[in-house]
Amino acid sequence: MEEIKEITTAELEEKLNKGENIELVDVRENEEVVQGMIPGAKHIRMNDIPENLNYFSKDKEYIFICRSGMRSENVCHYLQDQGFKVVNMVGGMLDWNGQTV
Repeated sequence: MEEIKEITTAELEEKLNKGENIELVDVRENEEVVQGMIPGAKHIRMNDIPENLNYFSKDKEYIFICRSGMRSENVCHYLQDQGFKVVNMVGGMLDWNGQTV
């Protein structure tokens, strides 16, 4: 299995603070995202990813987010196998100290 690129919550927050254009996808369940999402993140539940492949472009890189980093890592493996550029936010929202909406 190919390695998945990773980003820490601190690295992501720094990129967002610099105003970098980042594609964020939150794969948590509906009841989890109501507790707060990173501003600008798109919500696609993990189980809905296969039927939403048309949302993703092979020209862009996407950072995936979940509660702890496990589900998003699974999504990354799946999408990387489909030829997409993916990055997993390690530690998930449990480690996120930045702004939420």
